[in-house]
Amino acid sequence: MKFSDIAEQQWDELKPYLDTCLLPVTGMTGLEQPFEATLALEQLRDVMDLIEIPFKGRIVTYPAMHYMNEDSAGALVSKTCRSLKETGFRFVIVISAKNQVGLECPDADLVICPDGDGEAPTAANVSKAVQALWNRGDS
Repeated sequence: MKFSDIAEQQWDELKPYLDTCLLPVTGMTGLEQPFEATLALEQLRDVMDLIEIPFKGRIVTYPAMHYMNEDSAGALVSKTCRSLKETGFRFVIVISAKNQVGLECPDADLVICPDGDGEAPTAANVSKAVQALWNRGDS
């Protein structure tokens, strides 16, 4: 569910069920040509579909963090994860279609992105990782 689909008067009722926030990270630098920005957003959408579609009803997708400075990306994403948890989310999943090697994000409960070779995660692996996160949280 997208953040914009939740009306203010619905939130208190839905909050107990929507305990997981999906934080998309595009990871652009601002040096992208228009077609490169389009491709980055399309790739991010495709990776987000691996979570948004099968886990609809428990996850709220927040606006993407599009532009990052490599030197401070980890700190910014981690701070955002902390803030989202302070608003009441039990879990925060950071997701990106770009290899985020070096993205230190200790406040994210799960980071989903391509591996070091640029290989995108499979739907099965994403599903297992999300379910494992929730199972850990339930114990």
